[in-house]
Amino acid sequence: MNTTTPPRRIAWRLLAAVGVLWGAATLAFVAMHVTAGDAAIAILGGPDALPTPQVLERVRRDYGLDQPLHVQYAQYLVRLLGGDLGESYRLRAPVARLVTEQLGPTLQLAGWSMLLAFPLAVAAALLTAGRTPRLTQATSGFELVVSSTPPFVLGILLLLVFSFQLRWFPASGNRSAASQVLPALTVALPLAALMAQVLRQELEGVLEQPFITMARARGLSEAGVRLGHALRHALIPVVTLAGFLLGTVLASAVVVETLFARQGIGRLMLDATTNKDIPLVLGITLLSAAAYVAINLVVDLINAWIDPRATTA
Repeated sequence: MNTTTPPRRIAWRLLAAVGVLWGAATLAFVAMHVTAGDAAIAILGGPDALPTPQVLERVRRDYGLDQPLHVQYAQYLVRLLGGDLGESYRLRAPVARLVTEQLGPTLQLAGWSMLLAFPLAVAAALLTAGRTPRLTQATSGFELVVSSTPPFVLGILLLLVFSFQLRWFPASGNRSAASQVLPALTVALPLAALMAQVLRQELEGVLEQPFITMARARGLSEAGVRLGHALRHALIPVVTLAGFLLGTVLASAVVVETLFARQGIGRLMLDATTNKDIPLVLGITLLSAAAYVAINLVVDLINAWIDPRATTA
């Protein structure tokens, strides 16, 4: 048994978080400087700006781009330690402000997606776990199709049915509650399908345990057995998976926010990458890494609440 105390465990987690953030910052820095081409041209508006060599030289000097790469990297880390994410090349605004302005819509999308995905997964698994093989196979097959469908295909199908045909929900924007439904479903359905598959497998294992037989022998209803006993023991892998999937919402947000003409971090990331806006790409990458670290810490706490043995396993 692991005797690591909670404070020491938290300290190790925080140390690992620092390592993840440093690694993400370093990889993003190297990748963007290797693949983005001449940053001075991006600052001036791209190749169409037709800058003169004198102008390019002045921009490189002003932005420190004439320094060796290792010097630029050291300056970049120093700025990060001071909380300075730099200034967007294209938008001429602080990266921190741009990210903060677009963070709200993406968090809203992620929140609604998980609020839809988790209950759907739990309901599907509870209703089908341990039932007839035909029902389990049909449900698993449907979940496999949904989880394998690319977000843009699923989003287009939802738009065609619920927006263009039935006209129940708007096709774009994020100002009203109704406009949140289709984007959230586009993200939530594949997440729910994956979580339902894992939860069903866990439930089927738990339902065969002796304590479940004892609970049934005491006269508990099947719903009471599943909700009151089996579900709690099967939740930990699903909560862990949900935390991992929540960290992937940013990848889906790029497609969903573009498809539904929404504001958000995903659309900002797409624009920044297209325009080779290195400071903005680095800032969003660090945000993603920080979100990943925070989600993992929260998942640890939730798992410890569901089953205290998880902290000593």
